[in-house]
Parts: sequence; structure tokens; C-alpha cells
Amino acid sequence: MNTTSPPQCPYGHGKNAAAPSLHPPGVWPPGPPSGLTGWTLLRRMSRDLLGSVAEWRQAYGDVVHLRIWPEHQIVVTDPQLVRDLLVGHHLELRRWERGISVFSQLHGHSVLTAEGEAWRAKRSALQPSFSPKAVQAFVPAIAGAAAKTFALWPRGEADWHIESALTSLTMDVILRMMFSSEIDEDARAAEGALNDTAKAANAEMYWPASLPDWMPWKRAKRRGIALLKRLISGHVEKRLALAPDAWPEDLLSRLLVLHRDDPAAWPLKAVHDECMTAFLAGHETTAATLTWWAWCMAANPQAQELARREVETVLQGRLPSAQDLPSLAYLATTLQETLRLYPAAPVLLSRRSTLAMTLGGWQLPAGTMFMVPLQLMQHDARWYPDPSAFRPERFDCGAPDLPRGSFMPFGTGPRVCLGQHLATTEMTVIAAMLLQRFTVSVPEGMAPPRPAFNITLRPECPLRLRLKEYIQGG
Repeated sequence: MNTTSPPQCPYGHGKNAAAPSLHPPGVWPPGPPSGLTGWTLLRRMSRDLLGSVAEWRQAYGDVVHLRIWPEHQIVVTDPQLVRDLLVGHHLELRRWERGISVFSQLHGHSVLTAEGEAWRAKRSALQPSFSPKAVQAFVPAIAGAAAKTFALWPRGEADWHIESALTSLTMDVILRMMFSSEIDEDARAAEGALNDTAKAANAEMYWPASLPDWMPWKRAKRRGIALLKRLISGHVEKRLALAPDAWPEDLLSRLLVLHRDDPAAWPLKAVHDECMTAFLAGHETTAATLTWWAWCMAANPQAQELARREVETVLQGRLPSAQDLPSLAYLATTLQETLRLYPAAPVLLSRRSTLAMTLGGWQLPAGTMFMVPLQLMQHDARWYPDPSAFRPERFDCGAPDLPRGSFMPFGTGPRVCLGQHLATTEMTVIAAMLLQRFTVSVPEGMAPPRPAFNITLRPECPLRLRLKEYIQGG
């Protein structure tokens, strides 16, 4: 889809738009009253980050100043300014230190948490394994995991814990792609561990420092981290016990080749850290999006039927191949619309400027913090009329152009999500195969699920849907 801005687009998105006049240095954008320290704003954000930011954007505009001592934070929701920030000024930014500190407790020094030259070296080494061409090779593994999982789902009509089932499926997929392994009881236990660690990490983000993990109330976090690290270490040790010529073709083997070729740059600790990040990010964000997609299909049966007809026409009852995926155009729009409504990462990790910069006419000093709430941008009625409605046609090839930057569920710029091609491929294969086998509907009396933000966006309560076996022509 073409996402360039039409010439008449307001708010400075047109190519010929006049540059905004400069505000004097030391003058900040408008924002809510902060009081003496601004910590009341922080407490409010800890209770409802997305709701708070949405209210401030409505009151103060697309560039909002939050004074939370000792920081000055700027919330940016104008698509062009976001691109200016993340693309044009990317060399002048580093990620928020507190956020990196919290993530590093589990991810170590992986590509997710690294900065500067260390990040560039890791990204360059890992990029080939996540290129569109490399991802195509994983389609049989994805389809095989989905076929095995769906064969175990109930064949009659039932209220089904679809969120947990999809999470287990995506975990099985990432285990196959990373370790040439299948899900077992240890891996299933990781689902609960991930939930515990995500809640703990989200809570700690709002404090300047973390209390020691030996505190009694942190037991779930301690056990969760230990379980996840033990899971990754077990796979690495098992692989190292094999002769290199017996290593299977998977992501772990590619990482161990990096270690073998340059152990100084890629010690085993680095291999472990990248495995942890790929395992957690590789299944959690995909599971969250597929959960919301299943809800969207259940709540919009006409869209579900249109997607199913397309799947039947293209696949003719067989498993999808990489060559089939471009033909599933309507199914792709249902996934894009789901990502618009429910981005797995609804707020990018905040950035801090290392140099003074000008953004949208505001002259901002070094050390300024920047927040980019993707979900708020993707719910903007200026770009998406009736923004709460599920309308896959927004992403049809013939749909009106959108301002560049108004849809970026995987981020943008040099730090765009490394696994975006893998995620979209996995989601398309699993969604197509689910529609071949089942219909989903909303159980009677069920209210729409409320989103809850704990690192990723999930339903506040575990999602259950009415599941019924689909028989073509039946």
C-alpha cells in the first residue's frame, strides 16, 4: 500500500508545507500542570499510560511536554515529526536507560538492549537470518507446528481458551525455528513465567531503581527469570554436546557459528542473550497479535468469511507455502487492521537525545526524553475515520493514502523490529490455517475484551471464544 502523504494533507505532512517557526530555546511545548515534581503525572501514567497520553494529546496537541523531575519528556504523535525523530535524528538518540536496565535483567546484552557500535555489529550479524528470503525457509516449520496444534483443538462447538492455545502454538513455532525442538512441559511453563516477568518489568519501569529481587514479594519474578534462563541454557548445552556437522539448520546453529568464528565478539553469553530475546520476542508479540486478530474475526463475521473464501480459493485445502502468501491479500489486510487497533508494542521504548535538536519548531536541549505512543497515532481520526472500527479495507491497494508514519506497528528507522518479516509470515500462515479448520464467534453475553498494557498489549482477562470446526462445503 502507498503510504505517502497527499499534497493537501494537514499538519505539515505535505511536501510543500512551510517549515514551522522556531520557538526560542528554553521554551517548552504545552503540557499538563506538573506541580512541584510532576510525580503525580508519573503515578497517573503507571495506572493508565495510554489513556493518560490520549487525554493530554487531546488537550495540548501532537507535541506535549511532561515535566517529571528530573526529566523533561516530550510525547510526539504527529506522524511526520515521529519520522523526523526516529529516522532523521536517530544518530542523536539513545534508548531510555531505565527501560534498558529493566529489560537487561532478562535479555542481557542482546540486540534488543545494546546501543551504539555494539548494537550495529549485532544487528549486522543477525540481519541475514531475518531477511524476507531467509524467513521463507521457515514456512514449512510454521505450517507443521500449526497443523499439529490445530489437530488437538476441539472438533465440536466449544468455548475455547484461544489466547492460551495461540500462545502455546507460537511458542512451539519459535522452538522449532530456533532449536529444532517441539514444545514440552518445560516450554509450556514458560508461558506463565513470561507473564510474571512482564508484569514485574512493567511495574518497575515507573520507579527510578529496582529493589533487590530477593524481596519476598518478588518471588514470581525470580522464579520466572530462573525458569526462562534454564530453558535457554538447556538448549544451548544440548546443541554444544553435538558435533558441529550434526547441528541442524536453525537459528541457534547460526548463532553458534558466529561464536565459533569469532568467540571474542560472540561469547556463549552473547549467544544465550540473543536466544532469550528471539525466544521471548519471537513468540510473545506474535501470540498477542493473533489473539487480537481472533477477536476481530469473531466480532466481525463478514470479514472472517471473506478471508476464509480467499484462503479456500488460494490454498484449495492444502498447507500454505511461501509462494502462496502474496496471494492472501485480504487476509493480510485483516492482520494489518488488527495491528493498527492493537499493536503488540503500543508505546515505543522512550529515547533520550544526546545533542540539542529542533523538532517541529521546538528547540530542545540535550537530555530531552521522547515518547512515541504508536497506538494513539494509529487511532487518530484524522487518518483513520471511525478509528475504533475494524475495517480491513483501510489497507486495500486502492484505499486513500495515509501520512507516512501513521502506521508503523513494528517501529521505524534503523531500529525497526528485526523480526518483522518473520512475524508477518508466521501470523499469515497460522491465520490462514485456522480459517481452513475453524470458525470463531463471540460467546453469548461476552463484552469486548479490555486491552491491558504489560510490556505487550494483551486482553485484560484471558480471551475465550466460541470455536466450531469448519468443514468446506459442509
